[in-house]
Amino acid sequence: MLDDRKRSETVRPLAPRELAVNEKTNTVYITGLGKESVIWVVDGDKLTLKDTITNTGAMATGLAVDADAKRIYTTNADGELLTIDSDSNKILSRKKLQDDGKEHFYLNLSLDTAGHRAFITDSKQPEVLVVDLRDGKVLQKIAAPESLAVLFNPTRNEAYVTHRKAGEVSVIDGKPTKSSKPSKRQPILTASRSPPTVKTLYVSVKQESTRQKEATQPDDVIRIAL
Repeated sequence: MLDDRKRSETVRPLAPRELAVNEKTNTVYITGLGKESVIWVVDGDKLTLKDTITNTGAMATGLAVDADAKRIYTTNADGELLTIDSDSNKILSRKKLQDDGKEHFYLNLSLDTAGHRAFITDSKQPEVLVVDLRDGKVLQKIAAPESLAVLFNPTRNEAYVTHRKAGEVSVIDGKPTKSSKPSKRQPILTASRSPPTVKTLYVSVKQESTRQKEATQPDDVIRIAL
């Protein structure tokens, strides 16, 4: 276990959320969520904990790795984008992306490494951000429903964004323009993403479930032809 503390009225163990792999170093990164989140650094061969990156902010869910640049990126409920050196596991910078008086929770991000950009979803506001990874500046705000998962496809220069509440997937043209809009939406129930091939996108669909009424059907996986 990555956090073996027992849950109590005063103790809440950090919850694993996102996982990303640096295939060059066979290192696995896992976000641990809490009021003060962490990123666990795991040896991919031995499956043992190598290091813990602390102070990544409240509910730091977003996680992406650029193996060539030796960088790790994470986003959080404090409205921040953090850049981390994967050699030293030290935080290099933390940038508050917007100071507009609105509530933001940057849930996930996906990298366009060639273009030095990150596509970042916001579960609190109806927009997707495109951010310059070199300085943390917001390049574009793309109008879209409140968002969950995001995946950039460099082959097609497109970003795919899921909207759980709206029950949709947006396909966003990755070409930098003054104003971009989702060019296509595919109706679904609720969704998160899995990596696409060049012509196919796979989306997992979670059935609606509450404490009062549990789901009666298993979750699904949808294949979308691009």
